[in-house]
Amino acid sequence: MNVEQIYKDAEALLEGHFKLSSGNHSSFYLQSAKVLEDPKTAKMLAQELAQQIQKASIKVDAVCSPALGGLIAGFALATALDVRFIFAERVEGQMSIRRGFEVQEGEKYIICEDIITTGGSALEAAKQVELGGGEVVAYAALANRGFCARVGSDIKAQDNCKLPLDKPLFALEDFTFEMYAPDNCPMCKEGSVAYKPGSRGN
Repeated sequence: MNVEQIYKDAEALLEGHFKLSSGNHSSFYLQSAKVLEDPKTAKMLAQELAQQIQKASIKVDAVCSPALGGLIAGFALATALDVRFIFAERVEGQMSIRRGFEVQEGEKYIICEDIITTGGSALEAAKQVELGGGEVVAYAALANRGFCARVGSDIKAQDNCKLPLDKPLFALEDFTFEMYAPDNCPMCKEGSVAYKPGSRGN
């Protein structure tokens, strides 16, 4: 499966001057929502991800995703695995599991995102699952930005990866784009102004 081509075909691999949620700048941005708006594509990607997890003999009872970005990917993965799906969301800046969702003692969870960068949001969701008595057995994403090590890739975890090294990360592809601190961004030095995707209606 050529995941990069799938993103390109969906016009979801954007080129420009972007301000990322980390505060860093990049000339590339993955807009997974554009890929996942097609149910057939979402199903195909989730089934491929589920096959990786099943091949590794990971036992899972439920999938949890951090809102908002991980919702569609997580639900599609839960469907492919035929397990329950819940999500965590920020309430006054803190990740929380609410809306009547309950984590059962001893349940085994996969935390699923659309894209894993450093894994910060996924880790916050995982902590909420663990507070409820659940066990996080793995992490999953459609795309890995290359800061965390994933199953099937030679990329090593970098210092800024926040995911625990003793839990596997499953993803379909690595996207290792260059990122720059704002004061060291070559595009800024050329006079270009970075913008955050979503701030201009895209």
